Amino acid sequence: MADTLRKGTRVTGTDRSELATDLKERYDAGESIRSLATATGRSYGFIHRILTETGVTLRGRGGAARK
Repeated sequence: MADTLRKGTRVTGTDRSELATDLKERYDAGESIRSLATATGRSYGFIHRILTETGVTLRGRGGAARK
């Protein structure tokens, strides 16, 4: 699957399904979208789209609440 993650290549079919499953597991385990994007060499938007397609409930951005 390493060839399919090169920047600018399309990820389709079973490769996309396998990638989506892997990203979902890693995100559910606590990894951030940004760290997943860095690890896979893909954009933040690509990872966000894949996670949304798999039905993941995305976490909030966190941080201190403003008063």
